[in-house]
Amino acid sequence: MPKFEHHIFVCTNQREAGHPRGSCDPNGSGELHQLFKKGVAVRGLKGKVRTASGNGIANATISARQNGTDIKTIVANNKGEFVLNGLAPGKYNVLFDAKGYASGVLYNVEVRRKNVRDLGDKLILGIDRGSLVIIQGSVFFKEGTSVTGAKVDCEEILSDGSTKKLGSTSTSSDGEFTFKMRPGVSKLRLKASMKGVTGSKDIDIDEGAAIYRLSIVLDLSRTEK
Repeated sequence: MPKFEHHIFVCTNQREAGHPRGSCDPNGSGELHQLFKKGVAVRGLKGKVRTASGNGIANATISARQNGTDIKTIVANNKGEFVLNGLAPGKYNVLFDAKGYASGVLYNVEVRRKNVRDLGDKLILGIDRGSLVIIQGSVFFKEGTSVTGAKVDCEEILSDGSTKKLGSTSTSSDGEFTFKMRPGVSKLRLKASMKGVTGSKDIDIDEGAAIYRLSIVLDLSRTEK
C-alpha cells in the first residue's frame, strides 16, 4: 500500500444549536471537507517548454482547453517549467505559446484522477519568423559576379560609435548570406571580406520585425589571386 505524504483531518461533527460544546459544521466544515475530497481527485499536468537547442523558454504560456474553451492558463517559470494543477479528469488540448516563438499544441492529453501527468521536456517551440529582424544580403566582385565563401560579419553599432559583434557567416555558392535576430538593435554594420579585401554597409533598423536586403561590392576582381 502506498505511503501517504500528508494527513489532513477536517472536523465535521454536528450538534444541536445552542449546545455548550458547539460543533464544526455550522462554521462550514462540511463544505470544506467536500472541497478537500474534490481536490484529492482533481490533479493536472507538468512539464517544460524549451527551444530546439534545449534551453527553457521563460514565461511561456500554457493553457488547457476543452471544447474550444480555455479551462486554465498559467505562465512557466524562468526555466520554462510549469505545473498546471486544478484540472478535472478528462482529455485536453494543451496549448503552448511564448513571445517570439511559433505556438504549439498537444492534442487529447489525458488527465487522470490522483495523478499529475508529466509531459517531460519534449514541448519544443520554434522561432516565429514573423517576430524576427532578418538580414538577407549578397556579395559581389567588382565585375558583378557573386562571391562564394566570403566571410561576413554582423555588428551592432552602439550609441557611442563602437561596435559589438553579433555573428559571422560565409556566403553561399550564390554569394548570399542571412542573419536572423530579435528586434532591439537600431543600427547594424555588415562587413564582407575576401582575399584581404573588405567591403561594408550600414543599415538602420526600424522597431519591430522586418526583412532587410542589401548588397556589398568588393573592390576585387574575380581573377585576382
